Amino acid sequence: MERLITYKDAISEALKIAMRKDENVIILGEDLIGGTGKEDKSLLDAWGGPFTVTKGFIHEFGPKRILDTPISETAFIGAAIGASMVGLRPVAELMYIDFIGVCFELFLNQAGKQRYMFGGQSKNPITVRTTYGCGWREAAQHSHTNYSLVCHLPGWYVIAPSNPSDMKGGLLTSIRSDNPVLVMEHRILYDKKGPVPEEDYELPIGKGDIKRAGNDLTIFAIGVLVDKALNVAKKFEDKGISIEIIDPIWLVPLDKDLILSSLEKTGKILILDEDNPRCSVANDIGALIACEGLDYLEKPVKILTAPNTPVPFSPVLEDEYNISEEDIEKAVNEILG
Repeated sequence: MERLITYKDAISEALKIAMRKDENVIILGEDLIGGTGKEDKSLLDAWGGPFTVTKGFIHEFGPKRILDTPISETAFIGAAIGASMVGLRPVAELMYIDFIGVCFELFLNQAGKQRYMFGGQSKNPITVRTTYGCGWREAAQHSHTNYSLVCHLPGWYVIAPSNPSDMKGGLLTSIRSDNPVLVMEHRILYDKKGPVPEEDYELPIGKGDIKRAGNDLTIFAIGVLVDKALNVAKKFEDKGISIEIIDPIWLVPLDKDLILSSLEKTGKILILDEDNPRCSVANDIGALIACEGLDYLEKPVKILTAPNTPVPFSPVLEDEYNISEEDIEKAVNEILG
């Protein structure tokens, strides 16, 4: 029987494997333990991070390898960058991608540029885990996507797995990379179960995957939108329409050959991206097709993103903001005529 575990447990399992096999792997961030350094030991494991991913780690790895930090993203991201330059492999947990603004200078001018500025003599094996995505009724400062901000920065890798298996392998790859990696974890996926091998394994950097083969239309989808696209594809299968679903997994490096080969086969593409539209991954894919895949197109590229607004708190408005299966189905019908 296949072993089924949740997306969240796949993250936890990958972290444990990495820490058990390499004593240089450390984890730091806010509320990862709870109660460290206090006399009342009952407070240990009070948190395990906001989503309990690291709950119990303190007992196996101790306070020198799993570290609660002050509420200062600038401080612990900076500390992680420094640690990565002297031989450690830090995994920093940035609770929400929205908080990247607090420490963005470190992403922009430090982590991504060190290897380049020192001619490859400096390694920067820093992994930043963060959550993203709307649907949790947490309003504008805890619900955005924003991976495009880091995709724009030279030197960074960015990964956004859509299922537990890809998350486990992708996180292990990220931790063992000598370059900085941003790992995007959609909160809606945390309780999603899927088959995950027990052993240690890694995903190849920069390789996407075809989650469903098809001939009539390509859908490029990221993260939680992959499942929505798959559900829509099943509906169209009953109508005799074959839809191919492309999951890039890695946003940087991007598997452009996979995208172009799928487009060459289908001639039509719908791009789904939960990020805001301007300067987004979706528009980047559209530009790629315009430059390198124009001859394959039978219909204009169609892009479906979040609106160019902050995420609203109102549940009714947030549901309108979010990309639904109905939105995807409507877009497919418009492409197919």
